[in-house]
Amino acid sequence: MASRVTLALEGGFRRLHPPYRFTVVPRLRMDVLITLRIALRALAKNKMRAGLTVLGVVIGIAAVTLMVSIGQSASQLVQGELQNFGTNVIMVFPARPRSQGVSQGSIPHLTAADSDALETECPAIAAASPMVFTGGQVIYGNSNWQPKQIFGVGASYLQVRNWPMGQGAFFTQQEISASAKVCVIGHTLVEKLFQTTNPLGETIRIKRIPFRVVGVLEMKGANMVGEDQDDVVLIPFTTVKKRLEGSTFADVHMIFVSAVAQQRMTEAQDQITRLLMERHRIKPGNGQDFHIENTDEISRIVGIVTGTMTLMLSAIAGISLVVGGVGIMNIMLVSVTERTREIGIRMAVGARGRDILRQFLVEAVLLSCIGGGIGFGLGLGASVGITKLINALSGGSPWPVVISIPAGIAAFIFSGAVGIFFGFYPARKASRLDPIEALRYE
Repeated sequence: MASRVTLALEGGFRRLHPPYRFTVVPRLRMDVLITLRIALRALAKNKMRAGLTVLGVVIGIAAVTLMVSIGQSASQLVQGELQNFGTNVIMVFPARPRSQGVSQGSIPHLTAADSDALETECPAIAAASPMVFTGGQVIYGNSNWQPKQIFGVGASYLQVRNWPMGQGAFFTQQEISASAKVCVIGHTLVEKLFQTTNPLGETIRIKRIPFRVVGVLEMKGANMVGEDQDDVVLIPFTTVKKRLEGSTFADVHMIFVSAVAQQRMTEAQDQITRLLMERHRIKPGNGQDFHIENTDEISRIVGIVTGTMTLMLSAIAGISLVVGGVGIMNIMLVSVTERTREIGIRMAVGARGRDILRQFLVEAVLLSCIGGGIGFGLGLGASVGITKLINALSGGSPWPVVISIPAGIAAFIFSGAVGIFFGFYPARKASRLDPIEALRYE
């Protein structure tokens, strides 16, 4: 009696035992549990075959998870670097003249007065700073160092760059107006020149001209390409022009601008264009003597590039999912052939075609989801390992470790979809078998 009841529950309970009555919800729950139990039992009979069957799905999901995680990590790294570069930064450069289509260099058409006008007359601009470049050796006592960057800047430079002070204070507008011989240095110069000495108030020499250190910038570290951002000396731009370069011209090499909000970057850029064309007396339709670049555009381009690369690599990795799905289909067809007599017996005791269809479909989905879970775990582990390897070898800004929960959910959904798509045909074939012919099958 017990075996008959069990057999009935696995195939056609209502036909074999009409006196029994259940409400809909318990019956559905029982059907699902029994179907899962039978599916697990069938898969457990051939563990090696089941493992090899899901291997393609495992590799596919692992590869896609890895590509998505690395792509998101790269995107976050770039976004972090752009934020590290400054707050909503817009850069204004002198235009490059052209002769027969060839760029000939920069014409000095930007001045410190332009920078002041941008800061005071453009509502979408929070701060602006003129900037000039120079170079030279820095000497302190018996030590010397060649910094990578020596910039002449304005009083708002740190606000634009979103770079706080570590020690001391930044030079004032009065010191800029007086072309004072003061400077602010980065941590690399503290390590190379001062070591254990407090640099505040000490005097360094640049091109034989003494400069008093009034502040030390907060450490920023290397950027994404490994360049040391702390190897820098900041000097009033007027001091660089007058004392280091010996120039009496008012031009500057570029103007650093910070918009009040990222959403107003375009508005700020339009205001800069209108104001500079008015100040430089450029008529509409004539060529501009300046050009503008902003980090928002750089971020958008980098996002498109990283997104496209991630999509392409994920699509390539997804090919193995198709291969895994074909493997599932093949094994399920073999399973239908091997279990033809079992199918005939189940139909003989009351199982319907949809019961058989559901049974084999559940087995295919179960195989695929197991592969998806294993593949997602392996993909996450590989992404963490590769990220740590990149950080160990690059020497630049550390790549963030990204664990994407949506990617995991998508992996399970996609693996389940693979199981349904490639398992439907074998399940449908099993459900359409003739019970009499199935019982005769040897």
